[in-house]
Amino acid sequence: MSRAATAAEKRHMGRVAALGCILCDHLGLGATPAQVHHIREGQGMSQRASNYLTVGLCPEHHTGKSGLHGLGTNAFERTYGLSELDLLAMVVERLGAKCR
Repeated sequence: MSRAATAAEKRHMGRVAALGCILCDHLGLGATPAQVHHIREGQGMSQRASNYLTVGLCPEHHTGKSGLHGLGTNAFERTYGLSELDLLAMVVERLGAKCR
């Protein structure tokens, strides 16, 4: 049974979503609205990652045919040359830059 997100976790996920799709930005496609994707790296099949281990992805890059859930992790990494951890690093960098 999953627990409810804390207020701090909700604020963090809101900040991540407000960045827009991290992959669209990386690919130079401009700002696009994002959904929050929980990083699966190191998680079991039924486990969800921490609400702090999230990236913003547009619907296509999240659940679409060319997205993480549509392609699967391995094909996504081959297609874009980026892992979920690479995307997370980009998000952390951008969030840090916004705090300065």
